[in-house]
Amino acid sequence: MFDHTSRYYQIEGATYVAPDGREVAYKRRRFLPAGGSLPLLAEVTVAQGERLDLVAFRTLGDPLQFWRIADANDAVNPFDLEEPAGQTLRVPVPQP
Repeated sequence: MFDHTSRYYQIEGATYVAPDGREVAYKRRRFLPAGGSLPLLAEVTVAQGERLDLVAFRTLGDPLQFWRIADANDAVNPFDLEEPAGQTLRVPVPQP
C-alpha cells in the first residue's frame, strides 16, 4: 500500500468492521519520535525561499524524505520549517 520510503510503511495495519458488516482497512496512528533522539547526519541553514523538499534532496538525495527532517525538528507541520530563512535544521541519518 505504501512505498518502503514512506513514513507509514512500517506502521501496523488494522481493520474496522462497520455496523453494516463492511470491512475498512487502515493504518494505525503514527506517533512522532522525539527529534533530539534521532541520530544526526547534518545541520543545515535554510536559505530564503528554500522549500523543505529541496533541503531533503540536497542532504538526503530524495525530496520525498522531507518528513524525516520534520521529525528531527519536532515539526508537525513541515511548512513551519521553511520560515524564517536562516534557521538551522537538524537532518537525521536515514533509518531503514
